[in-house]
Amino acid sequence: MFLSVFHWLSSRMRSRRLARYAIPDALWSRTLAGLPFLVDWSAADLARLRETATLFIAEKEFTTAHDLPLTDDMVVAIAVQASVPILELGMAWYGGWHGVVIYPGEFIIRKDVMDEDGVVHHVREEAAGEAWEHGPVILSWQDIQLGSGLAEPNTQPYNVVIHEFAHKLDMLNGASDGIPAFSSQLHTDVAREAWADHLHAAYDAFADRCEQVPEHRWGRDPVLSLLDPYAAQHPAEFFAVASEVFFTEPAALFERLPALYSLLQAFYLQDPARRVLQVGHHQDRCLP
Repeated sequence: MFLSVFHWLSSRMRSRRLARYAIPDALWSRTLAGLPFLVDWSAADLARLRETATLFIAEKEFTTAHDLPLTDDMVVAIAVQASVPILELGMAWYGGWHGVVIYPGEFIIRKDVMDEDGVVHHVREEAAGEAWEHGPVILSWQDIQLGSGLAEPNTQPYNVVIHEFAHKLDMLNGASDGIPAFSSQLHTDVAREAWADHLHAAYDAFADRCEQVPEHRWGRDPVLSLLDPYAAQHPAEFFAVASEVFFTEPAALFERLPALYSLLQAFYLQDPARRVLQVGHHQDRCLP
């Protein structure tokens, strides 16, 4: 009896939030037009994404810095992109924190870094995004806009929202190490230790490639032109960068790094390349 009451209350709360924070049709259409990587999504998937984004808006608090005006377009654009990775996982995977902070452009972060000799260095650097464990996600609006427009051929995928929220998923089970949490209910066919071994092997191979290929040829390399070499800094960055590409250029990742694609598919429980390939086949059949 108590369980049925709880489910009734949860369902009622969900319905109230979906109604209260509903995204207007014009704003929804405008948001999709600015995110070309969603063009291949089916109407059913887009409807589910719209619901997830609405719940995200209901649960998270959006603030800005440096007097940047907060607009509905900004809120919905971030919510939609943040909802892409959890479409099959659910909003609970973004639990335990509430804030999204938006800066006009890149911002300064300060952190302590220990080198190989054990010496701690105080580092000050510019960043387009940052995710805090149990804290907010901080994003540069300028970089969000830049990433949304990089749907042109021969441009390296870039999506700071997906990148930082991949870090959030990575941090769900502790420190950011490139190995996200797995659910015993959702990931029934995934052996976490084997998954981690394969992810680290993919990271090592990528880091080796960055060292072996001269930097001036990175743009011509089929892998390094797809995955930003920044991913070689740490397995956590590798997972976040690969997640960007998985959702924004899935067909290319599937073609060039199929093993990595399969790893991400197993975690996110999505097959975005299939959407692209299905649309391509349909278009081919329609050609005269």
